[in-house]
Amino acid sequence: MQARSKTPTVGFISLGCPKATVDSERILTQVRAEGYLVSGSYDDADLVVVNTCGFIDAAVEESLEAIGEALAENGKVVVTGCLGAKGDVVRRAHPAVLAVTGPQATDEVMAAIHEHLPKPHDPYSDLIPPGGVKLTPRHYAYLKISEGCNHRCSFCIIPSMRGDLVSRPVGEVLREAEALVNAGVKELLVISQDTSAYGVDVKYRTGFWNGRPVKTRMIELAEALGGLGAWVRLHYVYPYPHVDEVIPLMAEGKVLPYLDVPFQHASPRILKLMKRPAAAEKTLERIQAWRTACPDLTLRSTFIVGFPGETEAEFEELLDFLRAAQLDRVGCFAYSAVAGAAANELPGAVPEAVKEERRSRFMQVQAEISAARLAAKVGQTLTVLVDDLAEEGALARSAADAPEIDGVVVIEHPGDLSPGDWATVTVTAAGEHDLWAAQVVA
Repeated sequence: MQARSKTPTVGFISLGCPKATVDSERILTQVRAEGYLVSGSYDDADLVVVNTCGFIDAAVEESLEAIGEALAENGKVVVTGCLGAKGDVVRRAHPAVLAVTGPQATDEVMAAIHEHLPKPHDPYSDLIPPGGVKLTPRHYAYLKISEGCNHRCSFCIIPSMRGDLVSRPVGEVLREAEALVNAGVKELLVISQDTSAYGVDVKYRTGFWNGRPVKTRMIELAEALGGLGAWVRLHYVYPYPHVDEVIPLMAEGKVLPYLDVPFQHASPRILKLMKRPAAAEKTLERIQAWRTACPDLTLRSTFIVGFPGETEAEFEELLDFLRAAQLDRVGCFAYSAVAGAAANELPGAVPEAVKEERRSRFMQVQAEISAARLAAKVGQTLTVLVDDLAEEGALARSAADAPEIDGVVVIEHPGDLSPGDWATVTVTAAGEHDLWAAQVVA
């Protein structure tokens, strides 16, 4: 108790997507920079910050429950994040919170902490680990390259919470990436709302890194990141034409042969209602061209079923696309009527039971595709990165597996492998999502 009275302590709850995780990391880095301690316990914390998600109803409910729990267990709570952009929702549910801010609000969160938990700066105790405070394991990190989005997809309210696209200066991004790699990070996961639009807002302005010019553009950024000696994985890539230019970098091994492209649907009419690119045939042609140029390419995507007005025929069209595209990793969501989304005003709401039935059928088709594509890897030799140790063996990931959203490679009899180690393995078995492998010992 005496130590606690000398050094105020902040508890932290981080919810939502990787972009929210980066926001949390920035707040925590500033918290530590100013000499506060960080605790994982309500009892040890003088104040708790909750970084919320507000994208779909289930996320709103989870965030409100987390805020309520923090209030009950600790009593002093600052709320930030996407749900915080709807401050009235938080205040109505939990009027006792100390402050509410939206996303990307490090300064506002720190101002609230200063008001309710003052702490003078002490350079002797303000110790920050290289690369800042991270919520991820030390061997991988998210690298956020921009905020906001210029799209106005009818099912999405993110632009209303995070604003239009604002690209980070390319030199700043590369310096952060370099610091992370120097601190021991072995995989950089590039994230944003729209990674392929990076630099559009600044007209691909030329920046400088280590004395050399680099354009604020996805291709140039990916190539520079590829020279740092870490895995580079691209997420949230919209299928603009210039995305084709990154495939050769993947074929050459400069960045991982992995693309996370949110296609969302295949019916031209539904895509138009979603305000998304609507040319499924051209999409299939591009997928084939990408795989021809880079045979090891892994494609991940997400889809929405049960969108307002979706007919059974249009859903079957989506399943046909799925079978033709043979995507490696796929997520599927039943449409959720998020408050404030333009799609809520569309006619032809699909009953909840039909949404769930379609989602189940969709995932059954994709499970068969995923199982077949993974089965084809049996016998192959892969380089993997170990994430964790479990009873069944070491849990690792290959170039085809992003953390937490894709499958894992289970290394049986891992010997002295530890998290963060590289390993060479031979695949011995496959399931619908995961692979099993034996370590290749030199």
